Amino acid sequence: MLYNMSTPSWLLSYTKPSLAVVKKSTAVYPDPPSFNKDIILNTKAKHGKEIVGPTSEERDTLKVKKAWEIALAPSKSLPMNAIMSYFSGSSLQIFSLTMTFMLFSNPAKAIANVGPTFARYESESTFSRILQAKLVFIVLQLATVAVGLWKMGSMGVLPTKRSDWLAWESETPVLERGVFVS
Repeated sequence: MLYNMSTPSWLLSYTKPSLAVVKKSTAVYPDPPSFNKDIILNTKAKHGKEIVGPTSEERDTLKVKKAWEIALAPSKSLPMNAIMSYFSGSSLQIFSLTMTFMLFSNPAKAIANVGPTFARYESESTFSRILQAKLVFIVLQLATVAVGLWKMGSMGVLPTKRSDWLAWESETPVLERGVFVS
């Protein structure tokens, strides 16, 4: 392959690995507009105040706030689950059965994983406040299970009538007998 003077250097570095030389950038480029090196290099902001990260109390407050966001997330999907359950009908079809299964399986998985879900927000100082958020999370997941139970009841899958339990009914004793003689 012939290389002439018009061949770019980046092409040479890709075609001939021996020509690829790793160099540290020694070129000095001007800073972009509105870039201030003093803010980056120094720990003092514009007004001479030192930039300080959040205190441990502020960090704990942020952790609790984020835990409550996670705890209240199921309440946002609860109306959608109820509406979808209502509109999917009460007949036994694959769509309604699959949706009903999801109304039970997803909350069960979420309740089983409540520890790992809130683990990154727990500390000794936030334990009691995170515990409240966990309890609200579990209650909202159980509300989703309640929507699933309502859906199963509307489909007629739950045994709610006396006729559903006839196998366990005992025969009523006969007190009188009527005989027809002609």
